Amino acid sequence: MIAAVVFTVCAALLCVAAVLALLGVAHLRLSAPESIERDGMVTGMQAPRWHLRDSAGVLHSSPPAGSLQLIVFADHSIKSFTPVLEGLRELLATDPATEVVLLLRQPNPIAEPLLAELGLAGMTVLTGSPALYADYNVRVGPFLIFVDSAGLVRGSSLVNYDWQVTKLRQLAGLPVTALAASR
Repeated sequence: MIAAVVFTVCAALLCVAAVLALLGVAHLRLSAPESIERDGMVTGMQAPRWHLRDSAGVLHSSPPAGSLQLIVFADHSIKSFTPVLEGLRELLATDPATEVVLLLRQPNPIAEPLLAELGLAGMTVLTGSPALYADYNVRVGPFLIFVDSAGLVRGSSLVNYDWQVTKLRQLAGLPVTALAASR
């Protein structure tokens, strides 16, 4: 009888140790730099559809009514990346046909005043959700995803510099067949 109890306790301890080891490996794998490279969406994939209202009550949708939409996933990170701000300012100034939206994970009442102070008053601020971020496969920011009017992802990348914003916009403007050939 005692042997059965000892055996059961040892088996339970080994099962717990195995589960903890698997969780530890999963945590290391998900936090490695290589895993961030898999964030976002592949060019040509169908982007999640959504309809969200801005602070003025205006309804915004994805896919966009216009030809191209840039969704900026940044939350608190955007103010830390001055070069990205420059790239976004340039995009807003030179490409008025592209709708630029900052998609927040949760409500943030200081986002719009902060953007205005940073020279990005033309950017629409929308409040999404952690689930919407997960639908786009975005964990870190600032992350940019271009979506066309058909709802297809035209460009997707983590960005740190203004030239990356510009390059991603150039890639988003390529014909779909050219994007498919480059993969």
